[in-house]
Amino acid sequence: MYGSLWRVLPGPVWLRILMLVVALAIILFALSTWVFPFVDALLTPGQPVTVDP
Repeated sequence: MYGSLWRVLPGPVWLRILMLVVALAIILFALSTWVFPFVDALLTPGQPVTVDP
């Protein structure tokens, strides 16, 4: 899978690495913004999170 992705990307090696790093950053941002909060709401419905000082 990674080999086929590497062959599909255009440009020299430095540009391929840059594109993969940018894609990874976008994927991590999307996960932390939308996916993880959605899954957290499914796993802990109605449980308030409180911390006593």
